[in-house]
Amino acid sequence: MKRALLIGGTGFVGCHMKRLLSAEYEVVSTGSECDIRDKQKITSLVENCRPDVVVNFAFITTVKETFAKPEKNLEIGFNGMLNLLMALQNINFKGKLLNISSSEVYGHPDMSYLPMTEATPLKPMSPYSVVKIAVEALCYQWSQSESMDIVTARPFTHVGPGQSDRFALSSFSRQIAEMQLNRRKPVMRVGNLDSTRDFTDVRDVVRAYDLLLKFGKSGEVYNICTGRETRMEVLLNKMIASSGLKINVEKDETLLRSAEQQRICGNNEKLRNETGWLPEILLEQTLLDMVDEWKNRLTAND
Repeated sequence: MKRALLIGGTGFVGCHMKRLLSAEYEVVSTGSECDIRDKQKITSLVENCRPDVVVNFAFITTVKETFAKPEKNLEIGFNGMLNLLMALQNINFKGKLLNISSSEVYGHPDMSYLPMTEATPLKPMSPYSVVKIAVEALCYQWSQSESMDIVTARPFTHVGPGQSDRFALSSFSRQIAEMQLNRRKPVMRVGNLDSTRDFTDVRDVVRAYDLLLKFGKSGEVYNICTGRETRMEVLLNKMIASSGLKINVEKDETLLRSAEQQRICGNNEKLRNETGWLPEILLEQTLLDMVDEWKNRLTAND
């Protein structure tokens, strides 16, 4: 059986990816026990695993944290990827590596660029996006100079069951679940509701990753998005309406972040044409699933 190695694969997206790949691969997932910054550990891991495909999820997960810890962001993101590339080179790796980048690399694009294609100029607005761009460049260089089969995915905002409540829609879902369980007063604490995002269900995102492992072209970058732009306030109102509760909404200044992208909408034509991928899960279903999953999590130890 072929083997897949998921670096940083025990988190939100990695767990969904593992479930998807398990039908075809023996999946090895690493978490904090195998720090990608530790060259010796990564080298040993790769030598022992000898994977056919590799997906690197290892990165600081929130933009806000990279402002607080820019050096750690660089060490995990760039130095970590370099450690992984050298470890794969040591075993004469002939499989495919999927680098997970982000739509954050587009920064604050001129509205004329919406929906954004892979050719949209990159304008980093955070330490997070700076390192993502640097890692993309590193992977491209290795795909050319070292002839390693490396594909880069640029997922736009992805949400779904199991996501941390550090992210807005998961936070809304948890708050609604707590209200429905009578564990919280019907007051919703929110940040910026004026921004728009191109939301994709995480289960559709990992399907795209799987297709890129099969059909993605080395050295190429692919947007993963729906091509639809939705305002945060609209989504929140839908969630409140489907909750069956009367909820007051209060803005929390601590939830606002600097240099936030105000409008995001991507073009997925390249991904569709080269892999056949299409999003399948409606956002309304995603939101219902997130609330249900939070209720299950909150009541698991009752």
